Amino acid sequence: MAHEHEHHEQPDPGRAFLAGVVLNVGFVIVEVVYGLRAHSLALLSDAGHNLGDVLGLTLALVATVLARSKPSRHRTYGLRKGTVLAALANATILVAATGAIAWQSVLRLAHPVAPEGLTMVGVAAAGVVVNGGSALLFMRNGEQDLNVRSAFLHLAGDAAIALGVVVAGVVIAMTGWVLIDPIASLLVSLLVLASSWRLLRTGLRLVVDAVPESVDMDAVRAVLAAASGVKEVHDLHVWALSTTEVALTAHLVMVERPADNDLLHDLSRRLHEAFGIAHATIQIETDGAPECRLAPDDHV
Repeated sequence: MAHEHEHHEQPDPGRAFLAGVVLNVGFVIVEVVYGLRAHSLALLSDAGHNLGDVLGLTLALVATVLARSKPSRHRTYGLRKGTVLAALANATILVAATGAIAWQSVLRLAHPVAPEGLTMVGVAAAGVVVNGGSALLFMRNGEQDLNVRSAFLHLAGDAAIALGVVVAGVVIAMTGWVLIDPIASLLVSLLVLASSWRLLRTGLRLVVDAVPESVDMDAVRAVLAAASGVKEVHDLHVWALSTTEVALTAHLVMVERPADNDLLHDLSRRLHEAFGIAHATIQIETDGAPECRLAPDDHV
């Protein structure tokens, strides 16, 4: 049996998360103050959504710090899985906040209140700048890290939502049509749900150790089966150690045991280059030996 670990330095998103938390906390306070003064549900609901983002960013920041902890006797992978839990919690918070926002919007449709359109425009315009600037902090390496991608999508979505509130404020100021405020709030709910659903689904997949969406299991099996001397591949498992690291275990049945580790080194390199699998543990079994009890596909 051999274990191969491809070491590649991962970028540290900690500063981006911290900056995002500080910027959004300040903006949440501004939105709450002016939302109450202007009687704008759109501003208050967006403030609630931004508060959810603050909680999510904070969780992601804490998880990023904990993920650096070294393995121990009781936690042999350290606390890397905390990044997956943070991503799932982030998506759950946003989905829950969506329900509260939508409910308040329905109530406001039944009992409309006239908000101050120009105040909405000014505060929401600031939100476009704050959220858009915060999103730019997470553009780098967003495809490799679910937490970073989550932060980028949420903040970019917030910028778009704030732009929608600007439009609603202009409509109110020009026409006096107050129902545009709760309507805009309902649109916020739909946009948040749309952006959060895929993140929630992905987070749930990673928590239950499902194969990451970026990995094609048939292709992985083909790479292993095509290696020189390999007759069979079984007990193949691929799962996420964290939001940035993927692990694999597999049994290879070979005509004869390799004289050196060149085959294993080559497979490890190919798995990393093709699928981003950094931790590969491969057990070699020789043809003619007693059948492995884990050979059937329905055995774990």
